[in-house]
Amino acid sequence: MKSHAVVFTARNQVEYREIESPEPGPEDVVVQLHHSWISNGTEGSFLRGERISGDVAWLPGDPDPFPYVAGYQKVGRVLSVGASVTRFKPGDMVFASMSRVLGMFDNQYAGHVSPSVCSQGALIPLPSGLDPVAYSGLVLTQVGYNCGSRPQIQPGQLAVIMGDGLVGQWAGQTLAARGAEVVMVGRHADRLARFEKYGRTIRSGSDNGVRAVRDLGLGPVQALVETAGSMQALRDYLPIMRRNGHMVIAGFYPKATEVNLLLALQEFRNYELTFDLVSGATQERLVATMRWIADGRLNTLDLITHRFAVEQAAEAWALIESKREPVLGVVFEWPAARK
Repeated sequence: MKSHAVVFTARNQVEYREIESPEPGPEDVVVQLHHSWISNGTEGSFLRGERISGDVAWLPGDPDPFPYVAGYQKVGRVLSVGASVTRFKPGDMVFASMSRVLGMFDNQYAGHVSPSVCSQGALIPLPSGLDPVAYSGLVLTQVGYNCGSRPQIQPGQLAVIMGDGLVGQWAGQTLAARGAEVVMVGRHADRLARFEKYGRTIRSGSDNGVRAVRDLGLGPVQALVETAGSMQALRDYLPIMRRNGHMVIAGFYPKATEVNLLLALQEFRNYELTFDLVSGATQERLVATMRWIADGRLNTLDLITHRFAVEQAAEAWALIESKREPVLGVVFEWPAARK
């Protein structure tokens, strides 16, 4: 079956081109995309050749992970369903995660591709009421929701978000909705400004904002959500963590194989901290996240800074990588959405 996709053909090389998708089977649903949301951090890491799969870092000696169909989240309209599909019918608007493709480095995980061949278990029907694009970043929104849901925290206790990207934004929104006093520490004034309705913001410095957080006088940090991939930030916050506090680790650590786990654990054990390592998505969390978006507890639309016709994928990535202007949420609009 012919499809079109955003393909990473080599390091820092992006093309929108025709590809082959497998013929759908009895359990498959074919989806014509309307919108797909870029995951700047994860997809950018693949574009630079830093990963070979999920959170698995590329190491010298590994094959180059190209060509690769980028992405993992989109919304669109069902075109056809297999004979064994009972939950969906043509015309339904759905969220979809991964699709299958042919001729790529990894043929099982593809996001920005239309028509998409998806197993019916990878789909969720969209609720009515909001612009469908609000759900087009659902996997990434779910990561933020997961980060903000994990900590043991009481209303009024202090939560610090390290990183002002999309995951940090949604983690902070989730904790604020739970009643926490939230402080976001980041490097981008424009991104921090988008969070000010949910909590306080601090520009990160050489100490990752620790002194400024302490000077707020809000008490010890009950929850630290680290989204920027900084081991140093975890160490910097240790002196102001509440005993029996909580750290959520969501960053990508390319050299994780070099960590001495025993030494790392010893460094933190005397504070009696609880750790959560978040990664990936589950159907249960995706559905819960969708409910939070639908009822307004999570805001996605306000975080979209740019929309590109999918044919301009290379231009979108040139902007994301160069950061020549403030950029946060970037969405592709597919031809079906422009009719």
